[in-house]
Amino acid sequence: MAISRPVYGFLERGHGADARRNDGLSSHTYAGKPMNLPGDLEARQSLARMLRVDHAGEYGAARIYAGQLAVLKNDSTTKEIRAMAAQEAVHLAEFERLLVARRVRPSALLPFWHIAGYALGAGTALLGAKAAMACTVAVESVIAEHYQNQLATLPAEEKNLRATIHQFRQEEMEHHDTGLAHDAEAAPAYTLLSGVIRRGCKAAIWLAERV
Repeated sequence: MAISRPVYGFLERGHGADARRNDGLSSHTYAGKPMNLPGDLEARQSLARMLRVDHAGEYGAARIYAGQLAVLKNDSTTKEIRAMAAQEAVHLAEFERLLVARRVRPSALLPFWHIAGYALGAGTALLGAKAAMACTVAVESVIAEHYQNQLATLPAEEKNLRATIHQFRQEEMEHHDTGLAHDAEAAPAYTLLSGVIRRGCKAAIWLAERV
């Protein structure tokens, strides 16, 4: 399955009437010229960070599943992993679209996530299918919690974005439950493995929001 590549050069594609129509942010004009009111810049920066980290997270998740599938090509869990990877590809494509529409730059760390995500997926898969599922449970629990925190802060006027994040959170929880159903908790050193991956994911979120 082809995984979307990082969104480079999106600034050139994002300019124009379509990008302005889809921006979705509040705008104000005076004498036909745009102007910022108090709080506008802070709100725009907050939303930009939100979209940047969500895109980076979905990109990393897609790479994790790609790494798992490279190792577990003919395992009993391969079908489930492929299905989860397909949903992550949809999530990633939507956040790529939103980056362009909102004229938000992607994380500068995407090349790192490209390697690190794949290495995490392949590395856990080499420990066995149960360890791969333990990775899924750990990662998806952090992502679902992260999306829930975003839903608590997104303004009501961001109805479409709220609906998107709500849907994606539900699907991430389905991935989490799939991992549990496939004996994730029976993986070697499950508690240690899960804790390390969860802490790594939270650190990645913090970095992606800022870099």
